[in-house]
Amino acid sequence: MAIKFNQTFECEYGVMEEIAPGVRRLMARNPGAFTFYGTGVFIIGEGDVAVIDPGPLLDAHVDALLTGLKNESVSHILITHTHNDHSPAAAPLKAATSAKTYAFGPHGAGKEAEGVKVEEGGDMDFAPDVEIRHGDVIEGKGWSFDCVYTPGHTSNHMCFGHRESATLYTGDHVMGWSTSVIVPPDGDMAAYFDSLDLLLTRDDMLYRPTHGPGIENTREHVSAFIEHRKTRERQITECLRRGTGDIRAMVQEMYKDVDPRLHAPAAMSVLAHLEHMVKTGRAKVDGPVSLDAHYWL
Repeated sequence: MAIKFNQTFECEYGVMEEIAPGVRRLMARNPGAFTFYGTGVFIIGEGDVAVIDPGPLLDAHVDALLTGLKNESVSHILITHTHNDHSPAAAPLKAATSAKTYAFGPHGAGKEAEGVKVEEGGDMDFAPDVEIRHGDVIEGKGWSFDCVYTPGHTSNHMCFGHRESATLYTGDHVMGWSTSVIVPPDGDMAAYFDSLDLLLTRDDMLYRPTHGPGIENTREHVSAFIEHRKTRERQITECLRRGTGDIRAMVQEMYKDVDPRLHAPAAMSVLAHLEHMVKTGRAKVDGPVSLDAHYWL
């Protein structure tokens, strides 16, 4: 089952665009290999609003966000996760509005119980005012959200289900333009598989990722993501069967049609898969799971 990616996307930076009744989006000018056209900040409601993922700490972006909200009351700031393109602008937004921030926890919070300390790759300054858990409900004036805990891309990743429109704000968990990169130790492939399975139990009619276009064929899309990850594991198994036990050599084979600039993050995804496969007894390793370890069946 091939993933039907959609890379058709139009936006105007620094302008709040109404994309649905009661939903606006402000695009930050931070395009890149992992952000597509940039971070899309969603504003939910009218007059008394929630902001989902305020975005990166860029002066022009923060100014546009505060200017666009100057005649409204921000009651909630919802954070899907703490990568630097999602949460840093929460600090100036909170300072300007006194709104509380809602998130699962600080960067790496989902790994703390396992004794894993995460020190890189995130907004280490962020700590939510309100820690939320799976199944919690957040309510405002004319809108409400279910909290859907989806670790995998990060250990503190939370999606938000807008009850009034059956729309799930998916952060980086599921995107329409690309797959998500899973980078250990905070990223966890086993958790990612479980979080994808969780979405199949829901009845969301539309996904709105933080990057790129919305996704209407939600179940089909998630099922294709699951099959894609299983295909990657089959490819790894074939590499190991042929005696290719080095991650970087696997990447050269598995991602030969992918831009070489993306081979480094691809290696991290292969590492995440191998971590999962070692834990489940489908691969062996000559020491701790790492990029430089040697793997075999």
